Amino acid sequence: MRKLVYYIGVSIDGYIAGPGGEYDFYPLADDMTTWMNARYPETVPAHVRAHFGLDAPNNRFDTVLMGRGTYQPALDAGITSPYTHLRQYVVSTTIPEIADPTVDLVSGDPVELVRALKKEDGLDILLCGGGKLAGSLLPEIDEMIVKSYPVVAGAGVSAFSGAFGPTLFTPAASRSFSNGATVTWYDRA
Repeated sequence: MRKLVYYIGVSIDGYIAGPGGEYDFYPLADDMTTWMNARYPETVPAHVRAHFGLDAPNNRFDTVLMGRGTYQPALDAGITSPYTHLRQYVVSTTIPEIADPTVDLVSGDPVELVRALKKEDGLDILLCGGGKLAGSLLPEIDEMIVKSYPVVAGAGVSAFSGAFGPTLFTPAASRSFSNGATVTWYDRA
């Protein structure tokens, strides 16, 4: 069965973005970017792939789920289909419609969508944000790939938002990089 995998970058204090959606405060490093892009090329948006010379097949994911906060910056840049190499779903109750036929708008229950997707054949399902969507899908998240950066944001978009519901995950592996960031893989306990 396919897994739902939350692939996310977080600050020390648990934020995935600043109050205005900023994410440029994370310290970058070539060794981390090169390694992550080689391992998970499909997580790089289509319009950025050429910049990194990525012309690689999907290794791990063939489907992506994102909330409005993750999708909106692409729309603001005139990009209606940010992950053309993946099957794309945007979960939102505030977007009336999406003009791109390669992106499906989901205004209903994302849990039911994920359960249906998990039953299909294919690669795993990438959950790339945001915190509200991750909070609503927490019961369905099978694995997390967390890029932890050595920076305190102070405020912003939490990695998870929603009702209190402690959920145990087990660290499976970890890797550190020259910028002080650590990537940790977590499996549902």
